[in-house]
Amino acid sequence: MKQSLFIASAVLAFGFSAQAFAQAAPADLAKSKNCMACHAVQTKIVGPAFKDVAAKYKGQKDAEDKLTQKVLKGGSGVWGAIPMPANAQVSEAEARTLVKWVLTQK
Repeated sequence: MKQSLFIASAVLAFGFSAQAFAQAAPADLAKSKNCMACHAVQTKIVGPAFKDVAAKYKGQKDAEDKLTQKVLKGGSGVWGAIPMPANAQVSEAEARTLVKWVLTQK
């Protein structure tokens, strides 16, 4: 019985830490790629808050592809006069990881 309880506790603890890691990894990537210089999760800085981006694109089937290209190539006019610069230091896989994370923000 004690062994079963220990195993169940370990599985639960691992599950929670895996979930925390899944959220931390994209956030760390956003910091390392300087996304957080212009964006924050909850508040507008220079660019829109990630929660606002998620709300705007919620339910749009092409949102992930559209925003991945926006991260890579930059763009303007969607959130005001200040353009988002292209991000040559971000790979397409990294951009997609970031966008998937941004689209989960609330």
